[in-house]
Amino acid sequence: MNVFKTTLLAASATLALSSGAMAQEPTKALDISFNLGAATDYVYHGVSQSDGNPQLSAGVDTTLWGVGYVGTWISRADFDNGTDAEYDLYVGARPQLGPVTLDLGVIYYGYVNQALGPKQDFVVFKLGGTVPLGAATLGAEVHHSNDFFGQTGKATYVELNGAMPVVEKFRVSGALGHQKVAYDGDYTTWNFGVSYAVNDDVGLDLRYHDTDAHDLGDIYDGRVVLGVKAAF
Repeated sequence: MNVFKTTLLAASATLALSSGAMAQEPTKALDISFNLGAATDYVYHGVSQSDGNPQLSAGVDTTLWGVGYVGTWISRADFDNGTDAEYDLYVGARPQLGPVTLDLGVIYYGYVNQALGPKQDFVVFKLGGTVPLGAATLGAEVHHSNDFFGQTGKATYVELNGAMPVVEKFRVSGALGHQKVAYDGDYTTWNFGVSYAVNDDVGLDLRYHDTDAHDLGDIYDGRVVLGVKAAF
């Protein structure tokens, strides 16, 4: 569950702004980038995926004609059941519709050394969009899986998010989301944090995550996560 993309969303957005002057260059048919990351925890939709322990991650992204994308990402994961890592495979497109940038994608979440029992692997269909509001951005996402993690049935996640620069290289962002799962595991989650662009390639993110489902276990408790991501 590629939370590093969520927890470091602000850092990525800041890095994107720093390269905005290049937007007028001709679009490449094929553009490949790599990323490395580390964080004090791995949080997906408000829930720790590393049992509260640190995360290391790496990924490769390919952009096609500036619109389509294909990528893979791997991260440490720990559900206290033998699982060692998660790997994501995804494909999609980010077309422009007036001022709105859409994100239409399909993501496969796989696991290394997953425990015997219900299959943990699942597929998510994603629909998202962002719109600029002055220097800020406002976005929304819907994720749907026909058979969610652990074969728990249909699941839908809805999120509103926003980001805004405050001073040079600093950006604040936050999100409010709701996870609905067929097995009656519904909960609401939120996060708020600040990111700092160290340079054009490296970003830091400090973020607080929480849910209203602390009774479901420690992994649903509030936590502060510090992360760093390098993209090149």
